[in-house]
Amino acid sequence: MGMRFTDLQCKEVICLGTGQRLGFVGDVIVEVPQGNVCAIVVPCPGKFPGSLAGRREDFLIPWNCIKRIGPDIVLVETRPEDCRTMRDRRQLR
Repeated sequence: MGMRFTDLQCKEVICLGTGQRLGFVGDVIVEVPQGNVCAIVVPCPGKFPGSLAGRREDFLIPWNCIKRIGPDIVLVETRPEDCRTMRDRRQLR
C-alpha cells in the first residue's frame, strides 16, 4: 500500500508512552538515491507564532519509531525529549 506525502501531512502525531500530542507531520527526511524514508519532522508548537530569531525546534522522529499510521493519526513510540532538535535557518529555504 502506498501513501502520498500530502496524506501524511494531514495526520497528527501522538506519543504512545505519554499520550502527548506532538503536532502534525510537517516534512519527511528521505535517503537519496535509495528513496528510503528515514524520519518524519514534526514542528514543535512555539510559545509565539512565527520565529523572530529564525530558529525553531522540531521533533525528528525516526521511521522505526512509528508504530501505526491510522486514518487521521500517527502513533510513535519514543520519548519526546529524545527526538527534539533545533532547526537551522538554512533548512527553511
